[in-house]
Amino acid sequence: MTFELWTLLGAVLLGLIHLSLSSFLYKAQEGNAYTVGPRDEARPRQGLVGRFHRAQWNFLETFPLFAACILVVHVTGTSGHLSTWGAGLYLGGRVLYLPLYAMGIPWLRTFSWNFATLGLVLVGVQVFAV
Repeated sequence: MTFELWTLLGAVLLGLIHLSLSSFLYKAQEGNAYTVGPRDEARPRQGLVGRFHRAQWNFLETFPLFAACILVVHVTGTSGHLSTWGAGLYLGGRVLYLPLYAMGIPWLRTFSWNFATLGLVLVGVQVFAV
């Protein structure tokens, strides 16, 4: 399996971590009675719970693009230095983004997002660089 596919699998695992943290923290905030019910009454996520939820949605905005680029590189056989570095930058940036967002650290969080986005672009560019 290629490095790019391993990073895709790592990003899937990271997505599950996002989902689990957001879900479990919200359950802790609101309690079982609300979270197992129909949730007809919207209750906002507060503080740390809200930050984890927003980080999850931010991850979900870029993950499909990353997955598509990785699969295109794999299917077309155009893997190379750009896609390898890009995949590593994406996953590394996204891994750092979660705790930085949770801790409320604005500039470093933004830089980790920028590294991840640069990585995403590099993976996409790899297809045309061959």
